[in-house]
Amino acid sequence: MKVHILDDWFDTLRSLPCFNLLRDHDVTVWTDHEPDPVRLAGRLQDAEALVLFRERTAIGADLLERLPRLKLISQRSVYPHVDVEACSRNGVLLCSNMHSGTPSYAAAELTLALILASFRQIPQQVASIRAGGWQMGVGRTLRGRTLGLYGYGRIASAVAGYAEALGLGVQWWGSATGRARATADGQRVADSRKAFFATSDIVSLHVRLKPETRGIITGADLSHIADRALLVNTSRAGLIEPGALEAEIARGRILAAVDVFDAEPLTDTAHPLLTHPNVLPTPHIGYVTEDEFDLQFTDIFDQVNAFARGTPVHMINPEAWTG
Repeated sequence: MKVHILDDWFDTLRSLPCFNLLRDHDVTVWTDHEPDPVRLAGRLQDAEALVLFRERTAIGADLLERLPRLKLISQRSVYPHVDVEACSRNGVLLCSNMHSGTPSYAAAELTLALILASFRQIPQQVASIRAGGWQMGVGRTLRGRTLGLYGYGRIASAVAGYAEALGLGVQWWGSATGRARATADGQRVADSRKAFFATSDIVSLHVRLKPETRGIITGADLSHIADRALLVNTSRAGLIEPGALEAEIARGRILAAVDVFDAEPLTDTAHPLLTHPNVLPTPHIGYVTEDEFDLQFTDIFDQVNAFARGTPVHMINPEAWTG
């Protein structure tokens, strides 16, 4: 099959063991990002299978209708960036392994890294010594503080394990179902939503972005966070009510560490989440490790091979499969 891989910005996949799974296919790897669907369609005219890097490129009807040879889109995890109905209308099968039970340890590790970097002022201290200075301030110890995890899921559970090893107390909040599961597992659940935000020294978000979770963290929630507390978001920017985090940061009360943004790539160097001294931003690197890529793309390339054999797996829209 003619397989096109989008958005491999650092040409990483060719160097990983998983790439050998595509040895029997004609593979083209695109190492830049083309957001315009017309120009992108021009690149992909011979594509029979399209491999996606998570949500880096939106796949809509305006692109699919220009790709008559395309039969398969292979990716991993959630797919809010893919118009599934348009895929079905155009006879394109979407395959995506939802990896039930397997957390992204890379994302959990980045969450911990952002917490440590924020509390110990690591970026600022590095900048100071590189500029010929010395210590620029005094950081804070994590041990004995409270980490509030919003969302009782796989990544949050991994973060909780790291936190407990550091001597942090952990409390939970989330959906009624999630809180019930946490309670049944003997975890500490806050007395109320307001208390969760008010009594956490660190609030970390770990919820999938779906229509029902969009904007679930409101400006009122953020207003309850204590002075100098840290909000960490390595999940999705859309979980927070539009403009609410920027408004709270502008007040100068709280700190934030964010790996996700409403528009990505975010290249506006005047954006408040990039410029405010209380914010530690990273460019959506939660899952960006060689190990995580090899894990994810092993699944993705296995899906390509299963389709080529005529036995597709992890079908999201099986109505598009004609056999």
